[in-house]
Amino acid sequence: MAYAEPIAEAYSEGYGEALAPSLSPAEEGKHLLAYAPLVKRIVRQLNSQVAGAIDRDDMEQIGLMGLLEALRRYGQPDAAFGSYASLRVRGAILDELRRQDWRPRAVRQHSHKLRDAVRELTRKLGREPNEQETIAGLGITADEYMAYQLDENAELIASFDEVLHDVTANQGSAPGPEEALMIRRSLEQALNGLSEREQRVVQMYYEFELSYKEIAAVLDLTDARVCQLNKAALGKMKAVLTS
Repeated sequence: MAYAEPIAEAYSEGYGEALAPSLSPAEEGKHLLAYAPLVKRIVRQLNSQVAGAIDRDDMEQIGLMGLLEALRRYGQPDAAFGSYASLRVRGAILDELRRQDWRPRAVRQHSHKLRDAVRELTRKLGREPNEQETIAGLGITADEYMAYQLDENAELIASFDEVLHDVTANQGSAPGPEEALMIRRSLEQALNGLSEREQRVVQMYYEFELSYKEIAAVLDLTDARVCQLNKAALGKMKAVLTS
């Protein structure tokens, strides 16, 4: 697949808990300012999926703290730092969302009911239903279907980021050449198991940090279809990386 190698390279380079030389406060401030747009892009991504559970300004503050932690662990930024920082920033925000139990119980229960209904519809059809079949079969509106997809994706992104961190993190030291190569091969294997369209969605979301709405516009799809593709892709990658 055309997209697997650059995506895997973006993930595999630079990950690991290097014992980095300390940056001065002035250097930290300079790099925080330089990478602040990265934080804003990730906040824009996640904000559309969490239904205002955390104020956007608060999300940016949490993301900046994640960025600062990334700088202190990594040291002087290089070409690979952006990929490493993205994972740290996204992880810091998702950790706070989980800590606050951001989905009300009623929302979680409704999501579980819809999930069960989709599974039953899948069993009856013998395949995964498309968007229109799901909306008609479950008797829900297009907005309710989109909310369900966003909820499913938020859960999966959180769990996938944890797996990705486990794969790429190394306790206390930067990965050596052999370990970095194995990480890259694992990610390439996971990505090669995706369809070309799934690879493009993953690339746009993780590497280019586009929102679902932006990805939908590029690929001429509905937002809900992009969510569906992302969910399928991350599920497949997670299965490969944890096998």
